[in-house]
This record gives sequence, structure tokens and C-alpha cells, in this order.
Amino acid sequence: MRKFVNSRAASLQPSGIRKFFDIVQKMDGAISLGVGEPDFVTPWNVREEAVRSIRRGCTQYTGNRGLAELREYISRYLKERFGVCYTPERTIVTVGASEAIDLALRAVCDFGDEILVPEPSYVSYAPCVTLAGGTPVAVKCSAENEFILTPECIEKAVTPKTKAIIIAYPNNPTGAVMTREQLEAIVPVIEKHDLLVISDEIYAELTYTGRHVSIASIGNMAERTVLINGFSKSFAMTGWRVGFVCAPAEADEAMFRIHQYTILCAPHISQRAALCALKEGFADGFSTVEDMRREYMRRGEFLVNAFNALGLKCFRPKGAFYVFPSVKNTGMDGERFANELLAEQKVAVVPGSAFGEAGKYHVRCSYATSMQQLTTAIDRITSFIEGR
Repeated sequence: MRKFVNSRAASLQPSGIRKFFDIVQKMDGAISLGVGEPDFVTPWNVREEAVRSIRRGCTQYTGNRGLAELREYISRYLKERFGVCYTPERTIVTVGASEAIDLALRAVCDFGDEILVPEPSYVSYAPCVTLAGGTPVAVKCSAENEFILTPECIEKAVTPKTKAIIIAYPNNPTGAVMTREQLEAIVPVIEKHDLLVISDEIYAELTYTGRHVSIASIGNMAERTVLINGFSKSFAMTGWRVGFVCAPAEADEAMFRIHQYTILCAPHISQRAALCALKEGFADGFSTVEDMRREYMRRGEFLVNAFNALGLKCFRPKGAFYVFPSVKNTGMDGERFANELLAEQKVAVVPGSAFGEAGKYHVRCSYATSMQQLTTAIDRITSFIEGR
């Protein structure tokens, strides 16, 4: 019998994040610092609006692009919060930011095209490039340079086959953020090589050093930027699966056709909930988002100080809800450290290698969990290290 599985799909490795999550689910007394999911519950008024929408019978498909009113609010949200101008007509409501990433890459990639992927980076970027027929090319970002993209590292990775670059700040897994000045510095390189930017800004609201800066707000970059965002992280709505993507006309039209044939539309009820989240946000100055941001900052400070006290050099995150300490001083790489920590102390962290070769001697710890859990986890990690 011949092989029926697509060779690109067959070559994919299992997610390094999910591997540890699945183990923890079956381990009594385990603490997971692995999966990046807010421990906050979706605000009550948003949940109530979803219930009301069900009672009103809002259970049909919406238009392929999503509810017109929601797209209008998304356009207003991007303009007022981040100074980015995309019209509702160039906005697609997606099934989370994950669908948006897949859409963008499938719309852009021809076989043989190279897509620059910063490392360390979110685990799905490189596999999605591969599935779209492209070739992911790592652009290594270092802790010494605060994990940012520089003109030099981009120039080093560009070839005649390079078509696009993924930019993801605030960054998962490092918590790095790029300032306006740092983004402005890479724009000439992007324009010189005529690259498309795929900008994943899902953690935009969780920026600790002032307001998030989108590369699409700089000069004419909106004309060559596919902007991806959503409601999962900032609004504690992971399970609702609502994201959005905004893009220049040509890319937007290609993504829209793919979306029409594969997804049709994001869930109607979830879109109603997302609309409520934005309306309430504008009404109260996004106070719920701000409360979450402050709490994440407090937790992040605790973990950074704890890891540095243990001799595990830890970059201070400027956004998102992860720390990315180096475990090199223990004599272990991230894979061994994570496996032995889980076996001996029942604490799950993610090996940095899951986010690319640049993360080999790091581990990622999510602080989207309670201070009590974080304190207990640090106590166990301390025992683990002192017992070596």
C-alpha cells in the first residue's frame, strides 16, 4: 500500500509545549509553567453577552469576514490604541491568531520561498511555513541584545529567495519588546529587500514599558505588513477562538479566498463576545486589561528575581507573560533540565529548544498562573538545583 501522508506533514515534530502539558495532565500534584494561557476568567459581562446572543438565536454563520460591527470596532481599536490604520474592509475575523498565521503564510508562500523566522520564536511559525511550501530560515536573536531583531541579523539571513519576515513582539518565549526606534532601524532593510512583514501582535496589550508599537504604524509599513492580533491573551478569551488579521489589498484578498474555502467564518457567538469585550473596553478605558497587565508584571518580577538569585541568568521580560532563564550554569541543556525537573519535582517548564536552536540552554516558564503556584514552583526548583 502506498504512502498517503503529505511528506511535509510527515516531517513535522510534535509540539514541545504540548508534550509537557500532556504529561502534567496525568501527574498528581504537578505544577505547570508550560502552557501560555491566562489564568484569568473571561470577564463576566462578556460571558453574559454570549449567553444573551444564544437566547436571541445568534447561532448561524456570519459573513465570511466576520460581523461588520466587530470589524468596525477592530479598526477603531487598532487606530486608537496603536495608531494603526486598517479599514474594516481589509479585516478578517479568524479562528484565533493561529488561523491568521496559517492564512498569511499560505497566501504568501510559493514553493522555494524563504521566510525569515526570529529565534527563539513561537513554536508554530516554522512548521506553518513548511506546511505552506516555504522554507523557514532562522534569524537568531540573543539575550545579550535583549532578543531583538537588528538590521545586521536580518541582512545576514536574507537571500534572493527571501519573501517575508515574521516579527513577533512582545515575544513568546522571551518577553522581549522592540521600541519604535528599534523597529525604525530595521525598516530600511525590509524595504531594501522588498520583504513582506507578518507581524504577530497577540500580546500587544501586555506591554510593560509603555504603549505597544506596531511596525505597521511606522511610515508606509502598513502597505507591506500583515498584522495579526486577537482576543485570547489580552482579554482572557483563549477558548473563544477569536482573532483577526489586517493586510494590504493583495494579501488580504488571497487570505480571504483561503478563509472562505476552509473556515467560512469564526463562530458567531464568539464574535458577539469579542464585540462586547471591545465595547466594554472603550467604555471603561480597558481597565480589565490594565488590571491583568499589572498582575502579570508583578508575577514576572517575582520570577526574574528568583531565577537570578538561583544563578540562572534571566532576561527581564518587557511584555507577554513568560520568562526565559538560561540553565547553562547547571551543566544541563534546557531539554535535560526540563525532563529531570518534571521527574524529580513535578514542575513542568518548556525546553528552550522547542522555540528554536537559539533556545537550547534556556527553559520557558509561563507566569500566567497564581502567585501561590509560582512560589511553590520556585521552592521546588530551588530544591532541584541545590540537590545537584
